[in-house]
Amino acid sequence: MPKPSHRNKILTEGLKVLLARGYVGASVRDIVKAAGVPQGSFTNHFTSKEAFAEEVLELYFALGRKNMDKTLLNDSRPPLHRLRQWIELQTAFLRQYEFRCGCLIGNFSVEASDDSERIRVRLTGMVKEIVEAIVYCLQAAVDAGELPASTDVRELAGFLYSSWQGAILQSKVEQSVQPLKRFKDVLFTHILR
Repeated sequence: MPKPSHRNKILTEGLKVLLARGYVGASVRDIVKAAGVPQGSFTNHFTSKEAFAEEVLELYFALGRKNMDKTLLNDSRPPLHRLRQWIELQTAFLRQYEFRCGCLIGNFSVEASDDSERIRVRLTGMVKEIVEAIVYCLQAAVDAGELPASTDVRELAGFLYSSWQGAILQSKVEQSVQPLKRFKDVLFTHILR
């Protein structure tokens, strides 16, 4: 009888370890310990820590895509409501970790993009995809009359995403929801009026 694969367990538990400790701070030993598997299981499934991190990043981004589909890209709801929902879903995710983990895309952008060109290139693609979803939502808001026709949705989307990542980083530092609340309040009260 063949041994069961530990691949999925290593990936799901490894995601938690990378969120908690970061790319540089998490060792293979930490990852296999969290998954409760022998260290050899890691090397059976992943050629390197970099290859593992790429797969974890894809797993994380798949969750992000589902949230974008439910919110930013969901044409059945008013556009600015969809944007608010997207922010609230991410805030709820960060709350699960008591605002200690941040966003894996943002975290990897800070620490892994210097160590791995492959990860840096993939992060660039992920950010582009997120910004395009925000552009889509903001353009829908312009088309629905929720935002002025003169709105430069591409510039606004880039600004919004960069500012959101900054708020997430600050919430990680403060271990508080306050930076995220401030971002949302300023966005909807002053920028998107």
